[in-house]
Amino acid sequence: MKARYQYRIYPTDQQRQDLARLFGCCRVVWNDALALCRQSEKLPSPTELQKICITQAKKTVEREWLSEVSNIPLQQSIQDLGVAFSNFFKSLKGERKGPKMKPPRFKKRLNQQSARFRKGGFSLKGAKVYLAKIGDIKTKWSRPLPSEPSSVTVIKDPSGRYFLSFVVEIEPIQVDAENQGIGVDLGLKIFAALSTGEKVQSPGYARLNRKIRREQRKLARRVKGSNRRERVRLRIAKLKAKISDIRKDFLHKLSTRLVRENSVVALEDLNVSGMVKNRCLARAISEAGWGTFRSMCEAKSTMVEERQTIVINRWEPTSQICSECRYRWGKLDLSVREVVCLNCGSVHCRDGNASKNIETAGLELAHAAKRTGRACKTGLPAMPDEPSTCPGVA
Repeated sequence: MKARYQYRIYPTDQQRQDLARLFGCCRVVWNDALALCRQSEKLPSPTELQKICITQAKKTVEREWLSEVSNIPLQQSIQDLGVAFSNFFKSLKGERKGPKMKPPRFKKRLNQQSARFRKGGFSLKGAKVYLAKIGDIKTKWSRPLPSEPSSVTVIKDPSGRYFLSFVVEIEPIQVDAENQGIGVDLGLKIFAALSTGEKVQSPGYARLNRKIRREQRKLARRVKGSNRRERVRLRIAKLKAKISDIRKDFLHKLSTRLVRENSVVALEDLNVSGMVKNRCLARAISEAGWGTFRSMCEAKSTMVEERQTIVINRWEPTSQICSECRYRWGKLDLSVREVVCLNCGSVHCRDGNASKNIETAGLELAHAAKRTGRACKTGLPAMPDEPSTCPGVA
């Protein structure tokens, strides 16, 4: 299977200028090809776009500077545009999973910049990486590459940092699981309540958010196009990058631990796009990264042998059922954090009880999939078999 390995790089001043020229050429080729596609009645093929936007454009006075950079990233930019259109059309037809995709958009100079090199355009030289017409770039090797990379993407984020992203082939890891399964109930202040009783706190972003708001007020007072405005914009981008790094580090560590220690990781299918419409909690829900955590668990389950990430039905009443006797007490207000079961008298923490029910439903799904060879809905009972003996309860 394929995976990406990303490393920080530190180009020299001359290499920064060369990379800026490369990013600009890739961006111009993408925008020219996209404009041509929008004007055409029939979508041109990538070969036709390369001929018009690269080969013929180099012979004109307006685009003759395209020959100053390597031709490989320019061709890859056209190929990426073709993939973007293909994914968009598949999404319209319903052939692509996930939410509906929007058509490709024009690239901007202040957004994240990237250029992709395939084999022949890069090589590994000891502790440095050689890129065509760029030179040997100093790389911070935080971990060794597992195999020979097939391509590498040079990335510059809005905060001014540079990275190399390698595509490599990896083999599944063999690790013995400590537990059969675990249920994870996601939240805001407590990011994950585990069925083992552990509660994982969310990292705090309040201090950084206050700094961002202060800098954004300064940005609103700066003159557009001035150097002072650019310095404030860069400070804001660095603060946002710091929040993103903290969140990704937290999610990576938690997802790796859960996948390595448990054969089945059971999650809830949360309607995040609907929940962020609540303007009181939209920022907190967006910063939590529930969707990213689910994607990480699903991806890492394929990297470790005999691991599964099961997503149960979002309509399962996990907060309405006693995890001990399976009695259903009904809907509860969010302010209720502890519940006493009317049937067996057990005292439950709301999140802990939900995580145990998620684990039960996830294990049922995993066993059913092994028997039938396909995923099926959970058969979680909604009510106990015997009526309650408590007075006043039907």
